[in-house]
Parts: sequence; C-alpha cells; structure tokens
Amino acid sequence: MKIAFLSHLDLNLYLFRLPIMKELVSRGVEVYAIVPRGEVFDEFKHYGIKAVEYKTIRGSLNPLNAIKTIKNINEVVKNINSDILHSFTHQPNIYGAFSDTKNYIQTITGLGSFFIYNDLKSKKIRKVIESLYKITSKKAKKVIFQNSDDLNYFVEKGLVNSKKAVLIKSSGIDTKEWVSKNRPKNKKPVVLMVARVLKDKGVEEYIKAAEILKDKAEFWYAGDIDRGNKNTFKPDWKNVKYLGFRSDIKNLIEKCDIFVLPSYREGIPRTLLEAASMSKPIVTTDAVGCREVVDDGFNGFLVPIKDHKSLAKKIEVLIDDKNLREKMGDNSRKKAVSEFDIKVVVSKYLEIYKEVLNGVSS
Repeated sequence: MKIAFLSHLDLNLYLFRLPIMKELVSRGVEVYAIVPRGEVFDEFKHYGIKAVEYKTIRGSLNPLNAIKTIKNINEVVKNINSDILHSFTHQPNIYGAFSDTKNYIQTITGLGSFFIYNDLKSKKIRKVIESLYKITSKKAKKVIFQNSDDLNYFVEKGLVNSKKAVLIKSSGIDTKEWVSKNRPKNKKPVVLMVARVLKDKGVEEYIKAAEILKDKAEFWYAGDIDRGNKNTFKPDWKNVKYLGFRSDIKNLIEKCDIFVLPSYREGIPRTLLEAASMSKPIVTTDAVGCREVVDDGFNGFLVPIKDHKSLAKKIEVLIDDKNLREKMGDNSRKKAVSEFDIKVVVSKYLEIYKEVLNGVSS
C-alpha cells in the first residue's frame, strides 16, 4: 500500500502526524509526505518516509497563487501515484480535493479561531471555509474528525455526508515513548501549561489563576509568542515562570505535578495527550477537543471556558491533595493507553484505508 500525506507545512506533519507515519512504515506501507520545503523537510528520510516538495506562497490570498499551488500539488500527486491521498488541516483539505487522485481522504484536526470568535472577519472567513468544505467533501471518500463536536457540527450544517464522516480521536501518541519514570519531588507543586501565547489558549485565565494561588504552587508556562497572529496575547508574567519556546517538553511534563490547558477550542490538543500519557492530572476547559481527553473527576477536572476562578479552584484541589493528584495521574495514563495509543489509532486509520480501497464508502 502506498499512502501520501498532504500538508501546508512540513513541521505540521512532523510534529503531529509523525507517529502515524512511522507506524505505517513499520507495517510495510510506503509513506510519502507532500509538503513545501521547510526546516524539517529532510528529517522524514530518517524514518523511512519520502518527502516530496510542492511550491506555494504562504499567506497569499491571491486566487491565482492558489491555482498555481493546486497545479503544483496535482503534479506531485500524479508522479507519486499513491493508493490514497490523505490531507490534514483546512488549506490542504481544500487543495487536495482538486487533485486527480481517486482515493482521497480529508482529516479535520480542528476548526481554528475563526470558529471561536464572532467578529465580522471571523464570520466571513467561517462562511467561506464552510462553503468550500461543502464542495470539497463531495470528492473525499471519507472525512475524518478528531472530536465528536466538530463531526456533529459539519453533519448538522450539511457540510459533509454523515455516511462519510468518521470519528478517530487524535492522531495518536506513542505511550511507550511518553511515559513518566518518576513521581515529581518538588518542594511546592509545579503547575505547567504548554501552548503558543494566544488569547484563545486561555493564557489570561491561567495567569489570573496563578495570581490567586501564587503562594501555594509554582506556575510554569512554555510556548512561543506568535507575533504574527491576531490573537497573540501580551501577558504580565509576574506570577508565572515564562520558559519561552522549549524543545524538551517531555522533560518539563516529567517535572510538573499538574498540567493545565484552559483553551477555548481545540481539535484534540497533543499537549494533553502527552500529559495524560505521562501520568499527569489535568485541569482543562469543558471545550471542544479538550473534553475528549479528560473525564471530569477521573483523570482531572473540566472547568468553564474563560472562568479563571473555577480554574483556580480545581487547580487548588489538586495542589492540596497529593494522593488525588497521583490517583488522577494514574487514570490519565490508563486513558491514554486505552484510547489514544498510536497502535490503537493507526488500526482505526488502516480500517478506513481498507474500506476506501475496497470501495466501501459513500
């Protein structure tokens, strides 16, 4: 079997789809990464994955540039002649639908900030995205969603045929790799948040919660400041230890006692999967994508979106109760292994691939 993965960034596939791609390679599948050349383009070969470049102009809204990109993608797709073309995220999902491939699959990893805010620009772009999906999903043999909320939204709005819609939670995580070796032994409990510094990640709520609990725990934050993003937040890190961009996330999670993500909306956050796999109790929002990883009261707590007081209250419960932290952490590990382990997820993807190749699709 030959499967080509299409994305708008080599880093996107490398950071979020590599576990699936590696597992497929280990099962004898010939795997291609169709991406523009970026900082990790040459890294795929180390995992037996063949990276093939297509040309594009990032950030351009010019329709002529979009047409050129579609043509470039189509040329690459024709040359590879894969059994299946599988695209991820909005732009590749749209562009991939115009390729000549017979067996095409879309994965909607999340809907993004335009589906969070209701300002005029967000509404207009949301309408365009929905209109394009209504057209392009007709080409797709299957449309995979990573959380049930997004799936239901698309089906109810008539953007995708319900017979094509499939739920596969997350892109999976290697739970053998993401495993905690020791319980943390901090003098004060360490609370950790990992995310880009964006308003819709709940940065403000996290900082306000830290202000309330500053005498009871240490609060750490790891993540890049995305200065080109309209939702970039400029915080006062007074009560939070800001670590900036870090490549040693596993090491940071190992050291923390509690993991927090007060995001407004996600696909399924990889950081939550990493924290769960490493046996951490989690406090996150009862938001799309986040609630897929946490069962309230079992492996952590769900709190309302944009409610820093509720966030602080639930963090405090875990700060004050070490036994509960450890119990919920153990439950996080169990949930990660049973629901999100890469082998579980890849098996579901393989079932979809086989259905598509055998013509069992709408």
